[in-house]
Amino acid sequence: MIQVRTFRIPWRVIAFDEGVPDILRDGDAKKGVKWSRRFEAQPERSGRPYGGLAMKKMLWILALAICSGSALFAQSFPGTWQGALKIPQAPNGELRIVLKISTTAEDKLAAEMYSIDQRSPAIPATSITASGSTLKVKIDRINGTYEGRMSADGKTINGTWTQGNPTPLDLIRATPETAWTIPDPPPPPKMMDPNATPAFEVATIKPSDPSRPGWGITVNPSGVFHTLNTTLNDLIKFAYDAHPNQVVGAPGWADSEKFDIEAKPNKPGMPTVKQMKTMLQKLLADRFSLTYHKDKKELSAYAITVAKSGVKIKKEENSTLPIPGFGGQPQRGFNARNTTLAEFASVMQAQFMDLPVIDQTGLGDTRYSFVIKFTPDPGMRPFGAAARPPEAQATRPPEAQPATTDPDAPPDLFTAMEQQLGLHMQKTKGPVEVMILGKVEKPSEN
Repeated sequence: MIQVRTFRIPWRVIAFDEGVPDILRDGDAKKGVKWSRRFEAQPERSGRPYGGLAMKKMLWILALAICSGSALFAQSFPGTWQGALKIPQAPNGELRIVLKISTTAEDKLAAEMYSIDQRSPAIPATSITASGSTLKVKIDRINGTYEGRMSADGKTINGTWTQGNPTPLDLIRATPETAWTIPDPPPPPKMMDPNATPAFEVATIKPSDPSRPGWGITVNPSGVFHTLNTTLNDLIKFAYDAHPNQVVGAPGWADSEKFDIEAKPNKPGMPTVKQMKTMLQKLLADRFSLTYHKDKKELSAYAITVAKSGVKIKKEENSTLPIPGFGGQPQRGFNARNTTLAEFASVMQAQFMDLPVIDQTGLGDTRYSFVIKFTPDPGMRPFGAAARPPEAQATRPPEAQPATTDPDAPPDLFTAMEQQLGLHMQKTKGPVEVMILGKVEKPSEN
């Protein structure tokens, strides 16, 4: 005679005592124990109900099956996966992504990501984990994460790519016939002669399109300089490495009217940041009729020093160019790539801080790449946005203001710099160079 009984087995390690399984009771479910699906027991043997050693074997078999299932999923992830991110600004409205997953000699997962429409070199994943059918990939270098779930047939992963804003990214397992060709990365651009003193040979300045989002100051590998949605104040800050508090006599439209610039240098090669600043200074004088003189003024400022715990950021080992990059929203991660700390201080004062920022770390020209997550103070402006009017700015210093009541929000900037970067920033006061504008006009015709 066959007796069928059902047992509920917890998805956790079960302790055995003297060969008898400790079956958890219903009350345990109320304590957070998760139960597996029901299963049927085997027929009675030798006239006694199924249990004892036989039950122990079945429980071990079940546990092995659960572990084997996870292992099988982990083993099934290696391969080439490809899919497209829908990006309206991209040339074809999308960016094709390839994710190559492999196993290491230690039988762990590893991954490399390619953005083939941007001809990016392989970007190694910082970490990759598989739990059941769920895959999680973290790429610190670009402040990106991917999380997805594999289909039952192992052919697709439905997931989300997060690099600032979350974006759907569904991946399909590629075969040798369907795999996209990964182009070779472009050769490093040829730099401009470091001793050259260039100027812009041709420059086009247009009012920005109000419907076009974004902000940026960039240079492409051929040396062409671009800006998007930049104000006169933005241009002055970049060209002269000056905080708005250091600029005296700017007209009212200097922080409200926006311009897009495209300018070609009169020297071949990609300019350094210093050469870009020099060319922009000449453009401001030529096209905006900017004149000024310098003076010293007693001002408050923020000084960045190395924290007592020591620097926590890593040197950039892969860069061959002296060109930094910055971007991203602070709450999700502000990305600084291939930057000196003086350049980082310059961006902080230009984009976030209410006072000039001075680098006093003594780390010189060493370049670093890092991500910092912080909750902006109410007086700060979003990266690339226009400055808030004085009446809307905070009256207390940022370090004195509670930024948010959300317990899951990242810390304020001062705490984040200490904890995440190993840098200390505090207010100081001293003589600071200022620009006193004599004349400035709206840009002349192209």
